[in-house]
Amino acid sequence: MPLLVLLVGGGLFFALFSRLIPYRHLKHGLQVLTGKYDNPDDPGDINHFQALSSALAATIGMGNISGVAVAIVMGGPGAIFWMWVSGLLGMATKFFTCTLAVMYRGYDSKGHLQGGPMYVITEGLGKKWKPLAVFFSVAGLFGCLPMFQSNQLTQIVRDVILVPNGLPEDARLLSDALFGLLLVGITSLVIFGGIKRIGTVAAKMVPAMVLLYFVTVSIIVLYHFAEIPYYLRLILHDAFTADAVLGGALGALIITGIRRAAFSNEAGIGTEALAHGAAKTKEPVREGLVAMMGPVIDTHIVCTLTALAIIMTGVWDDQVSNGVTVTVMAFEEVMPGFGKYLLVLAVSIFALTTMFTYSYYGSKCLGFLIGAQKQHYYNYFYVFMIFLGAIGTIDAVISFMDGMFAMMAIPTMTSAILLSPKVVAAARDYFKRMQGQM
Repeated sequence: MPLLVLLVGGGLFFALFSRLIPYRHLKHGLQVLTGKYDNPDDPGDINHFQALSSALAATIGMGNISGVAVAIVMGGPGAIFWMWVSGLLGMATKFFTCTLAVMYRGYDSKGHLQGGPMYVITEGLGKKWKPLAVFFSVAGLFGCLPMFQSNQLTQIVRDVILVPNGLPEDARLLSDALFGLLLVGITSLVIFGGIKRIGTVAAKMVPAMVLLYFVTVSIIVLYHFAEIPYYLRLILHDAFTADAVLGGALGALIITGIRRAAFSNEAGIGTEALAHGAAKTKEPVREGLVAMMGPVIDTHIVCTLTALAIIMTGVWDDQVSNGVTVTVMAFEEVMPGFGKYLLVLAVSIFALTTMFTYSYYGSKCLGFLIGAQKQHYYNYFYVFMIFLGAIGTIDAVISFMDGMFAMMAIPTMTSAILLSPKVVAAARDYFKRMQGQM
């Protein structure tokens, strides 16, 4: 609850404090995203599109599939509405945190320009705040480990594909180990190339990933096309009545929807600032506008697609199932025989792109703590954790990792709120200068 208040309350503060300035310039943000203002000579490592793709590679994952299912099973269709609200506030949060990530970049021990909450804290608030930056970096080392992604992907492939096709009980551990090694190999090919290779791969995979999922879920929606008005009314009605579940507890419904969206789009967690801080630009506000597109794609498009598929097929009312099982049931209801395989393909891409980007986040945290010359050691630890996650039962570890991930939000939101006047001043100056070009 305290973290939700920090994230959602902070997003509301950013939206009101900026007088909705970033929302009023979405069109300009799209122009920046498409490369209209790209300059290869600007400081940074990757262009605006690659930065957004890298951030989305991390945020679009299991939370968009199993997390949404959990929200609907717990809170009913009305939970979607509160996910939308949280996504809107998340746009303001990302504008502020990612503008700051470029505004207050710092140099690592190798003299390379870096961005992220730890540099925002030390460069923007001053060296006396360094303990807060260290706190973020330590939490990031563990919060960005890939064990959850590798474990869930291995489980889905095993349960949906291998077991139904005759995998014996005594061979499951071996199959998990072999699949874990495959994940290690694929991930290693990408992450040891650094953020430039991650950004290049993400820029190719993320659009294809979203398009594949969009087309697949669109089939489900079109199958129930005549019922769309009914389900939209159901979402809006249940959002304020909580009639579907939770015993009519509206507060619990709102918390359920907001929680799922807040942890899905990662606005205010700090990971978004690590990705966008690497963008090639001299204008921090531009990257803030690009970062705003993240919650739109993650929450308002991908999460909504999952939610519609689950609600329209009626599988959300099955109180026996939960998580990704519910989403599998939705795909199978409309596309029997092959729907589950399409979902496995989507989940595989989602999980892999998340693992690619999280390695960069963790290595940057280690570089800040012990020096950039040694940050590559994190990748060896990282790929070992991929294998460990594939073969292990890690409920306790996941809880610990999630806790660390949540702790990252405290320094990220604290620094963003304290430095928010700098962002508003920069935005006003930027749009005043751009009036003649927009």
